[in-house]
Amino acid sequence: MPLVELIDHRSAPLLLRELFGGDDPGPIVGALAQVPELCLVTLPFVGAALGPSHVPLRWKEIAILRTSALLGCRYCVDAHTVVALDAGLAAEEVATLRCERPDTATFTDPVERALVAWIDEVATGRGPVPDHVGAELRRHLDDHTIVELTVTVGATLLLNRFATALCLPSSPATLQRLAAEGFR
Repeated sequence: MPLVELIDHRSAPLLLRELFGGDDPGPIVGALAQVPELCLVTLPFVGAALGPSHVPLRWKEIAILRTSALLGCRYCVDAHTVVALDAGLAAEEVATLRCERPDTATFTDPVERALVAWIDEVATGRGPVPDHVGAELRRHLDDHTIVELTVTVGATLLLNRFATALCLPSSPATLQRLAAEGFR
């Protein structure tokens, strides 16, 4: 049960009606709609940080799913397990990102191994990321890609804490898909 009432299309504030379009936009928007002024600035930021860009969707989903698993955000892990599978990640890669199996052999691409190490440090570390982790990532990626992926992790951290603190529920369709894919 969510901690706060999730606004639906029937009770959406006038400022946000277009976000709802007669449908349920999901629990994140439903909760953010409690404060329209925050909703109107948060959604464009999150859309830019997590949405399509020059960074491959696969890498973005690696960042989002791994961060969500490390933070223990059930809602985001559920939602992004489905997105990661749809983005072409293999079930064993998804299980590794969900911290359900060791990653010693799952990711063989050196870029993705460096990316996962970077995510692990950014999402859970305190203080600066160790020099060797940053140096390894810089061997493979340019500055603007590192910045964008780091913002992706940061935006995911925000959503993880938001969804977890407010006990946002996973949709029945997501739970059904997870069961069908062997992740429930």
